[in-house]
Amino acid sequence: MKLSQLIGQRLKEAPRDAQTISHIFLIRGGYCRPVSTGLFSLLPLGTRITAKIAAIIREEMDRIGGQEIKMPVVLPAELWQESGRYDKVGAELLRFKDRNEKPMLLGMTHEEAVVQIARTEITSYKQLPAMLYQVQTKYRDEARPRAGLIRVREFTMKDAYSFHTSQESLEEHYEQEHEAYTRIFKRIGLKNCISILSDSGMIGGAVSHEFMAIADCGEDTIFVSPDGSYKANREIATSKLTYVQEEPKQLQEVHTPNCKTIDELATFLGIDHSQTCKAVFYKGQDGTLVFTCIRGDLEINEAKLKKIIQSPELEFANDAMIEDAGAVPGFASLLNIKPSDKIKIVIDHSAAQSSNLVVGANKLDYHCLNFNYARDVDDDAKANIVVDDIATVREGDPCPVTGEPLQMLKGIEVGNIFQLGTKYSEPMGCKYLDADGKSKTMIMGCYGIGVARSMAAVVEQCHDDYGPIWPITIAPYHVHIVGLNHNQPQVQEACQKLYDDLMADGVEVIYDDRGEKAGFAFADADLIGVPFRITISPKTLANNQVEFKRRDQGKDFSLIDLESIKDHVKQAIAADLKALDEC
Repeated sequence: MKLSQLIGQRLKEAPRDAQTISHIFLIRGGYCRPVSTGLFSLLPLGTRITAKIAAIIREEMDRIGGQEIKMPVVLPAELWQESGRYDKVGAELLRFKDRNEKPMLLGMTHEEAVVQIARTEITSYKQLPAMLYQVQTKYRDEARPRAGLIRVREFTMKDAYSFHTSQESLEEHYEQEHEAYTRIFKRIGLKNCISILSDSGMIGGAVSHEFMAIADCGEDTIFVSPDGSYKANREIATSKLTYVQEEPKQLQEVHTPNCKTIDELATFLGIDHSQTCKAVFYKGQDGTLVFTCIRGDLEINEAKLKKIIQSPELEFANDAMIEDAGAVPGFASLLNIKPSDKIKIVIDHSAAQSSNLVVGANKLDYHCLNFNYARDVDDDAKANIVVDDIATVREGDPCPVTGEPLQMLKGIEVGNIFQLGTKYSEPMGCKYLDADGKSKTMIMGCYGIGVARSMAAVVEQCHDDYGPIWPITIAPYHVHIVGLNHNQPQVQEACQKLYDDLMADGVEVIYDDRGEKAGFAFADADLIGVPFRITISPKTLANNQVEFKRRDQGKDFSLIDLESIKDHVKQAIAADLKALDEC
């Protein structure tokens, strides 16, 4: 490709709304352009890179027995109604009616669609296990798209689905997928991508892992032990906190005027936040009041809470709901409050196991000293109270495995894998005949990778101040030829011959034939980010040489004889490909 013909201009300035490195460089380098909020067109450079990422994904999916299919983006609502997800998923699922008034949707995932295929095409245990995958467009009506291609509304995703006769078979394939994902992310050049335990969320299932590309701009928070033996998303991360255990003291009511917050209460009494217990009230999706208690220095982890009470949505309860339960907003506690059909109570271990906490007195402007859950809540109430881990882990909390302080990292979720079990196959009647001729439900797993998001994640990890530094396996081109003083015949002739020779040998080349000044041409080369740059000028040709530069080695370059540059380039490409492509 000659740069004079390439569609996609390089821009000197970053767009106003671009704050992350990948958003800035992908726009400035001419890889993509915004169409609307959360919607982007990929230009030729971006298309070449995502095609290479998809090719690597396909190779690895085929390696573990995958069969590629293509499912429609537009799906009938009835499929999602069969699984029960149609009414459970919120506004992020784009619903509409076609011209015949039939309810339709844009697929954000394809579990239901693939089950429809499996239940018609797979009939016998002899066909199992099986794995189907696609690289397809998805649409998720994000409320707050951000960071360019990292969180968008329309995106391309590789989604795979496996079908099994047993949990053991699922677990065996799950491990194969995990290993394939590890290879994929190494091959595309992510320098730091870790697998972590995660919450299954909307997809469901008992076990799931996320693959996180570590980056400062990541919207996911990860907790990792210093030795790497424990890694988990904040949504499910746990810690090994210790709680003060001492002889219970007498419960005592104290006047605490205008102390509605933990900060105000701790300051007024001159105590640490960890000596208090706070009540937080939510409204569950079914309309019930969800009454939670946790030690005052900790925060509620809503993802954990949703899973415990089986409510996909939560919102804070209003004062009227709190008062109807017999509690006083700002001064609430478990004292004299019991669970009922309208009140669910969930207590964190920190509140249940700590001694002599300060809690609300359920009386305006009053708190009680020395609350002890075991003593001060009657046994009938305890029988219907859930005591579980609903705390958000903090950096420095002790690791549940090693006891060492947990480190907090930020990551971009580039892939995820789930053990779904029968969440979709059971309600949708996805069955097979076993060896005895009996009908049984298939057990499922699902596995996703964001293609363009992976490209953006690579930029976050592989860049300098001037632009992206593309790994050889996904670079839009292998070599960037720059001709300086291009109007001189000997420069044009040398550039064109090298361009033709490399192309003939299968090397992907972009050739800057525009005749721009050195500074302008090199700035564009940095924004395009091709791994190897060859500069040809009258000065280098005077010694029958060219300037050879690696994009990842700053300003360093070497002078190579013109006769040997082709072999030198091919060897450099082969070495880089071998390092990344053979994991």
